[in-house]
Amino acid sequence: MAELKTRHAQTDVLNRLRRAEGQIRGIQRMVEEGESCLKIGQQFAAVRSALDSTYLRMTVCYMEQELEARTQPTDADKPDYSELIKNMETLLARMA
Repeated sequence: MAELKTRHAQTDVLNRLRRAEGQIRGIQRMVEEGESCLKIGQQFAAVRSALDSTYLRMTVCYMEQELEARTQPTDADKPDYSELIKNMETLLARMA
C-alpha cells in the first residue's frame, strides 16, 4: 500500500481520525448515561460527516499518488494535475 504523499497529509488524516474517535467515545458515554436518542443521533451524524470528509481526503490522496506514479519524473512537459485534483475533490464532496 502506498504511503500518504506528504507528512502534512498524514498528519491531517490522523487528526481527523482522532477527532472522530473522540466523538465516538462521547457517543458511548451518552448511551451509558441514558441521553436522549435525538442527541445521540445528532452526534452520530457529526461522526459520519467527519469520517466522510476523511475518506474524501484519502481518495484525493490516492488520485494524486496514482497520477504521479503514471507520469515519468523525467518528462520535461509533465502535466500539472493540481487543478484536476481540486475539481475532482469538489465533485466528490458534493456526492456525500
